[in-house]
Amino acid sequence: MSKTKGSKQQDGARASTPATIALKAAGVDFQIYEYDHSQDHMDKGYGLEAASKLGLDPRQVFKTLMADTGRERVIGVVPASGHLGMKALAAVVGAKKAALADPKVAQRESGYVVGGISPLGQRTAHVTVIDSSALDFDQILVSGGKRGFSLGLDPHDLGRVLSARFAAIGD
Repeated sequence: MSKTKGSKQQDGARASTPATIALKAAGVDFQIYEYDHSQDHMDKGYGLEAASKLGLDPRQVFKTLMADTGRERVIGVVPASGHLGMKALAAVVGAKKAALADPKVAQRESGYVVGGISPLGQRTAHVTVIDSSALDFDQILVSGGKRGFSLGLDPHDLGRVLSARFAAIGD
């Protein structure tokens, strides 16, 4: 595991993803957290793997999920320890219902692979809602755009860069 200040990272290739580029362009301070991702079947999920391998509270590590409301796709960012509440997400964006988007659609529209989808630097911009529990922490982790590569940052900065809303969308 390495924990490196994003603004001071100079070695480039490993630390450069659309997510880190977006944060640097916005002037946001962040940290890079890397760990060896297991290629084994992920029974519990990528976010819980990150929390476990980095020794962090799973409520502080957030996963990025894409939902489809029937008229648009929306990004929900929730703690790895919980689930995305589809009714709550739909209500926040003014939709009648929401369901998880097909993984192939999520990969195509985000530009990232499942397990490495970052809310930042996505190929297609989407309305984003961050679970309000993120505001309980000075720093949260989100995927940096690769499996085994997370970014730690202030949740207020994440919300600002994404023009995101904060709401209780986690179960």
